[in-house]
Amino acid sequence: MFLGITNTPRDYAWGSRTAIPELLGRTVTGQPQAELWLGAHPGSPSVVVNPAMVGGADTLADWIREEPDAALGGGAEGLPFLLKVLAAAAPLSLQAHPTPEQARDGFAREEAAGIPVDAGERNYKDPYPKPELVVALSERFEALSGFRPVDEALADIVRIDGGTGRTAPLADRLRDQGLEETVRWLVTADDDARSLVRVLGELATAVEDPTPNTATVVDLAASYPDDPGVAVALLVHRVSLARGEALYLPAGNIHAYLEGLGIELMAPSDNVLRGGLTPKHVDVPELLHVLDFTPGPPPLLTPEPVAPGVDRFAPAGVGFALVRVSSAGATAGLGAGGVVPLGGPSIAICTEGAVTLVGARSATMLRRGESCYVTPDEGTVTVETDAAGGGAATVFIATPA
Repeated sequence: MFLGITNTPRDYAWGSRTAIPELLGRTVTGQPQAELWLGAHPGSPSVVVNPAMVGGADTLADWIREEPDAALGGGAEGLPFLLKVLAAAAPLSLQAHPTPEQARDGFAREEAAGIPVDAGERNYKDPYPKPELVVALSERFEALSGFRPVDEALADIVRIDGGTGRTAPLADRLRDQGLEETVRWLVTADDDARSLVRVLGELATAVEDPTPNTATVVDLAASYPDDPGVAVALLVHRVSLARGEALYLPAGNIHAYLEGLGIELMAPSDNVLRGGLTPKHVDVPELLHVLDFTPGPPPLLTPEPVAPGVDRFAPAGVGFALVRVSSAGATAGLGAGGVVPLGGPSIAICTEGAVTLVGARSATMLRRGESCYVTPDEGTVTVETDAAGGGAATVFIATPA
């Protein structure tokens, strides 16, 4: 079955006012629209377009709960992913996610302590990890992701300092004590650390030949003048994704989305350890416990080419994959050549043009901005586009790996 689903975008303050409504073909209201959730997460379960198809269930979560065998297939316990359209016009919080073991232990610990799940100081809302990936839909998608080599960070600190010596406390600590102790000092945010953040923001505006990271300090300091996350951003890769490029954010990866429109696929967990650029709770000891301080290159995710026009983003061990099917990648349009095997219950969203999805039992058409839930009895989905029509078409399909 192909079941049409939709949802109301989440109105977080950092969201773009135009990107999601323009993608979906909806009216621009002037209010921020940050995330469109497609899945069964209780925080915002997808709405069923035609409830009569599923016995009157209004949401995807309702139908899965009422008829799990029909919705998920025999033996499945739930939908193992949450698909989002994310549109950032301002930075999200600097954050990291736990490993499976950290999530289980943290959830059990906070349950035993009697901390309400909806409490502001609660770190672990569930016992699950939250690996995620994002594919850029906009021409540029800007992010911070992963600690970079100390020498690179030191070079930018020296550039900002400009010979004044005012950033020496940061440079000396980083050089002598390394990333972990430097981050510990910054996020503890004593008076010296806060003063340093203000100095960085002031000096960075005078850099004549800015690098991506020094420019990030200028941008962040304008909105968060005393936030330690401004300084931490110097220690993290500034990543600019072109349209179609992707990032994978494993457990322990420090990251923050800064600006852009993307398709995000993640485990359906709410476990976030924040480290700055937010007024929300920051649990410094738990953040330091979760963070992976190993420096390395930005965690770019290269898709596996399945067929002309068909690419699969599938990090190892996460339990889900995102397949992109695009007529632009095929030499003569997809015709009936875009075949996507399903690993179980799946969700598709069309982000460009129009496509026809053909399964073993039924078929449906999706136009730009439309989405559907695909039951596992369809087996595979063949994506067809009208090559003779000349219009480009793209659909993303999230499926269990």
